[in-house]
Amino acid sequence: MRALIAEDNSTTRLLLESTLAEWGYDVVATSDGTEAWQELQCAQAPELVLLDWKMPGMDGIEVCRKFRQMPDAQAAHVILVTARRGKEDIVAGLEAGANDYIIKPFEPSELRARLQAGARIVELQKNLAERVRELENALARVKQLQGLLPICAYCKKIRDDHNYWQQVESYISSHSEAQFSHGICPDCHERVVKPELEAICGKRLPDLD
Repeated sequence: MRALIAEDNSTTRLLLESTLAEWGYDVVATSDGTEAWQELQCAQAPELVLLDWKMPGMDGIEVCRKFRQMPDAQAAHVILVTARRGKEDIVAGLEAGANDYIIKPFEPSELRARLQAGARIVELQKNLAERVRELENALARVKQLQGLLPICAYCKKIRDDHNYWQQVESYISSHSEAQFSHGICPDCHERVVKPELEAICGKRLPDLD
């Protein structure tokens, strides 16, 4: 999973970059808020974002607020890094769109746990989005079977949108995931099959129970 680090302190940035790389993340490191904002506007923007609060150019709060205004930004997980401990500061960060925060100085184990929690949330959001797409596709297929169907009164074929006549099972199979198995109903057995068998055998067959 791609992770963005926005940190203006070069020593801290290099340490975070090497640490996250060791943990298996594909890391993109930036030195200020303006660079971070540029990375977040890319087509394949990082899904985990580690934003320092105080940075030159744009601070973490401003970057987070602008990022959350983008249509596809809700899937990313933003962790705000700050030395501020006041409740009002934490509330301001969360209201700007951050999902989580971590207070400097922090232990690597705490950072790793918060990143792992964020990665799980991102994966859950991806899975949910995929299920929504599958549901929308299923509803679209169902809608194709709604409405008035032109069907032949004699052979029971259905006319599709291209003015082509199809057997009922062919039409339904092409517009849904339904599969067919064929059998013979009792009425057709008495009306069609039984007379044909009697003609072949030369004798009357017993009625079906």
